[in-house]
Amino acid sequence: MKEIYNKLVRDKIPEIILAKGDAPVTETLGDAAYFQALNAKLQEEAAEYLADFAAEELADILEVLRAIAAHKGLSYDDVEQIRKKKYEERGGFAKKIKLVEVIRGE
Repeated sequence: MKEIYNKLVRDKIPEIILAKGDAPVTETLGDAAYFQALNAKLQEEAAEYLADFAAEELADILEVLRAIAAHKGLSYDDVEQIRKKKYEERGGFAKKIKLVEVIRGE
């Protein structure tokens, strides 16, 4: 019996499958397909997080974000610096503020 996945998996997954006595069929993606697969993986992991709000899913999202950053030539520290700059300029989300509307002055 075979199961079809057609999705990006973590690097050690083929080894884990082999250790269980099964045979993984894999391919190595080119850059464009890899970027597309990373974005699909981000959507998959976000959906899994939204289904049960598990910390493990947050960790998976973070791993995908790290891979996307690396693919775009950014280190995690680069992304963190951008995050910090935005935080300093605009703040975070700790105050739980919901913007309902803006009434523009004439």
